[in-house]
Order: sequence, then C-alpha cells, then structure tokens
Amino acid sequence: MTNNELLLAISNMLDPIREEIREIREDIREIRSDIQELKNRVKRIELIQENEIMPRLNTIESCYTSTYDRYKDSVNTYETMKQDISILKNVVTEHSEKLQKLA
Repeated sequence: MTNNELLLAISNMLDPIREEIREIREDIREIRSDIQELKNRVKRIELIQENEIMPRLNTIESCYTSTYDRYKDSVNTYETMKQDISILKNVVTEHSEKLQKLA
C-alpha cells in the first residue's frame, strides 16, 4: 500500500469519528442552551422568592407571633376570670336563695 492509500484509508476510518464529534458538539450546544435556560428560570424563581414569597411569609409569621403572644399572656387572665365567675355564680345563687326566703 502506498502512503496515499494509507492516508485515504485512515481518512475513511476517521469520517465516522468526525461525524460523531459533530453530533457531540451539537448535543453540547443544546445542553448549554438548556443550562442557560435553567439558570434563567432559577434566577426568576429566586427573585420571586425574595421579592414576593419571603415578605409574605414574614408578614404571616409576624401576625402569628403577635397573636400567639397575646393569647399566651392572657391565658392566666382567663383562668382568673373563670374562677371569679364561678365565685360570682355561687354568691348570686346564695343571695337569690336568701332573697327568696325573705320574700
């Protein structure tokens, strides 16, 4: 075989490899495009989270916390009121009985 024939044979063997390399390059371009699109979407999600979702969550948390604090502080008051009402019921019942006996 001459050098030219060898080079031609090698070139023929490299043609499928070149075609695969072209396909791989195209796949890589598509992947890069997909990655860029994903980056853009993630950036939008991060912005929405930062500018819309987090402030709303903070508002909800603040409202919940203040409501919890108010109820937590007034639980003792409720117990005291409950006892006072019970005593008042007993006193009113006792006085009603005494008034009926006088009548």
